[in-house]
Amino acid sequence: MNFDHYNAVRTTAGYLQLQDRSWIGFVGTERADFLQGLLTNDVVSLSCGTGCYATYLTPQGRMIADMIVLADQDRLLVDVHGSVNASLHKRFDSLIFAEDVTVQNLGETFSAFGIHGPHALEIISSLFLSTKRQFAVHEHCRVDIEGAAGLLVRTDDLGIEGYRLIVDRTVTAKVLEVLKTSKAVPLEPKVVETVRVESGRPLFPVDMDAETIPLEAGIEDRAIDFDKGCYVGQEVIIRILHRGQGRVARRLVGLVCEQLDAHSRTLPTLGMSIYRVDSDDEVGVVTSAVWSPECSAVIVLGYLSRELADQAGVVVDVMVDHSRVRSVVTKLPFVSLSGSDGS
Repeated sequence: MNFDHYNAVRTTAGYLQLQDRSWIGFVGTERADFLQGLLTNDVVSLSCGTGCYATYLTPQGRMIADMIVLADQDRLLVDVHGSVNASLHKRFDSLIFAEDVTVQNLGETFSAFGIHGPHALEIISSLFLSTKRQFAVHEHCRVDIEGAAGLLVRTDDLGIEGYRLIVDRTVTAKVLEVLKTSKAVPLEPKVVETVRVESGRPLFPVDMDAETIPLEAGIEDRAIDFDKGCYVGQEVIIRILHRGQGRVARRLVGLVCEQLDAHSRTLPTLGMSIYRVDSDDEVGVVTSAVWSPECSAVIVLGYLSRELADQAGVVVDVMVDHSRVRSVVTKLPFVSLSGSDGS
């Protein structure tokens, strides 16, 4: 990892082209009502220039995808992981009967850039906005680049201040050229992953997948509106909250691997098992792991069984290659938005 770039995103700003994002558009007079009955967050209340984070679930309450829903003047734009774009488009399109809704696959239409750090807005404003303004999370505005319309969205998707610039694919090279002239530094994906894990932010489809219930990943406060009407999977979510008092069989937690350091050649990897200390009792699984400069330790996101997930400070064994590494369960986030340890 480039530590100069890491320091830049923590103290000034950095950028990268996002290779894993894709988009689906919804147009028609009933577009908001259509998505309201499918997604976990409140879509009908969105006004032009606002947005929300949401999930789309199976009837069993497990995740098909997470997404950012953006209300533009004449459509709803849904920002999803590229791996699910085609299947989501097909699924949404098949659910239209008499509604005035058209689903657009915009995966080949746009490209996107992430700009992150405490000075990100200052740099973006100087490059792409005629006047400086403030953005709430998921608030967005239109920008014009070489005559092509785009959207600038505040996302904070790494757990720090961050923005997503969604542009017509024809001006991708121009945007990259402009960013290279700015005070922001280009970021390698490892730097971005490190900041994300330090912030305790799960990523779909790495830390969340088709087996994940949103409550297990701890994203319910951001992704679910508990006062809205029916949506797919709601019955399961409500049953867990009311009958189960919010208890799930497993939960995403943080782990600090105290026996590993910055020079460790191997880190825990996705799918590696977590065990009780000195036992063959498997109690969890690793999803993400990085060396954290802020924590001066190898830190891990992973799922632990309920009885251990709530015990900050408990010690478990994480598999690294064929060896066990003692690790301490830690409350998320590892690093708060202000940059101090803890939440």
